[in-house]
Amino acid sequence: MPRRVLIGVALLLVLVGCGSGSTTTGATSRSTSTLADAAPTSPPTTVQPVNVVATAIVPVVAVQAGPADGEPIHTMENPAPPYGTPLVFLVREQQTDWLEVLVPVRPNGTTGWVRSTDVELATHDYRMVVELGAHRLTVHQGDNVIAEEPIGIGTDTAPTPPGQYYTRELLQPENPDGVYGPYAYGLSGYSEVIFDFTQDGVRGDGRLAIHGTSEPESIGKSEGNGCIRISNEAITRLAETLPIGIPVEIRE
Repeated sequence: MPRRVLIGVALLLVLVGCGSGSTTTGATSRSTSTLADAAPTSPPTTVQPVNVVATAIVPVVAVQAGPADGEPIHTMENPAPPYGTPLVFLVREQQTDWLEVLVPVRPNGTTGWVRSTDVELATHDYRMVVELGAHRLTVHQGDNVIAEEPIGIGTDTAPTPPGQYYTRELLQPENPDGVYGPYAYGLSGYSEVIFDFTQDGVRGDGRLAIHGTSEPESIGKSEGNGCIRISNEAITRLAETLPIGIPVEIRE
């Protein structure tokens, strides 16, 4: 299973300006999570695909348009800036010496090929589904639903973009009662309307995240800048359970 790498940081504003801009702290909402160390919710009925996660083991990973396809289309630093987290990809296809991966760059959904010798592989059977219309996040392990949470999402002018993403890093803010709560999963995707912003003197590039919140009243609403908010209790349970490299499907 991929390692759960946790990075403590004082600020998470580089992620997106995911919050509403408020720094007011508040009590967390009561969670409706069913995250289980208990029995599965239902017996398995089908064989679920195993997710393959590639973690870089070299300082720079060259991403190419195809296997052995000349000049790289991206070069990715490891550890990954700005937090120094391990560089992680979600694998889509495996060939003998090459891996097709989802690449955490703009535009969302970018794929490319990396050398198998540049990474180490691990597997898991977790996935997340975000339903924007229902304001709901569901976590699956194989056939079993292990968590279901109400969420806050982006506004009509700064929407949460649908697509296929993955969790690329787990961050722990210095202030667990702040706007991002006690934990934040940085995602591989980006806002499609926010490209550059400054908040409290910190520049950001619009990357998406799933995080806690100091504004529990915003959960179930569309009031953010594109990130996905869940209760502080729920994000804590997820952070204590899930590895990095979880597929995240965001649906309308």
